[in-house]
Amino acid sequence: MNKLVQRTLAVIAASSLAFSGATAAIAAPQPAAASTISITAAKKAPAVTIKKIGTKTVKGSAKATIKPSYSKAKNVKIKSALVNVSKGKKLVAKNKKSVKLAAGTYKVTTSVKYQLKGKTSTVKKTQTLLVKKASTKKSVRMNGKTKDCPSGYPVKGNRTGSNKEWKYHLKGQRFYNITKPEECFQTAADARKAGYRASKI
Repeated sequence: MNKLVQRTLAVIAASSLAFSGATAAIAAPQPAAASTISITAAKKAPAVTIKKIGTKTVKGSAKATIKPSYSKAKNVKIKSALVNVSKGKKLVAKNKKSVKLAAGTYKVTTSVKYQLKGKTSTVKKTQTLLVKKASTKKSVRMNGKTKDCPSGYPVKGNRTGSNKEWKYHLKGQRFYNITKPEECFQTAADARKAGYRASKI
């Protein structure tokens, strides 16, 4: 009898829940957040890297020799390395292994053809190149108030002594460090040509 009463009560309870619109919510377990692992792929070095051709300096009418400049990875076979050179709108050289250039500003395009794992590829780079003339000045005028000469002009010349003689002083001489030059020279020979005599000490 007790079992019958319990079953009847259970049916009534279930029915009243259904009619009242109440629903049992079962919370589904939330998936654990996936841990994120950041993997940074190492950058692959290029097979061929074209390097910058630095500024060149020439004396007088001399010319600077320009060649392709590049580096390559292991197992890379270079098929050819050439330069095209233009000055303004004028093409100076085309597909050359080396070029001699006088002072001026140029556009240089380096082209390197290479082979890697049986595949042939080409890499190119264009850059501005300056070929400048070396200074032809033999001396630099100074004001006689400072002790230092400009770089490249180490010989100090000044008017000194009771007779106001024009002397030049070399590094290592007794009065070199305290001398305030009226003129600085590249060499002792340049100072002598300008009318200076060597200091005795």
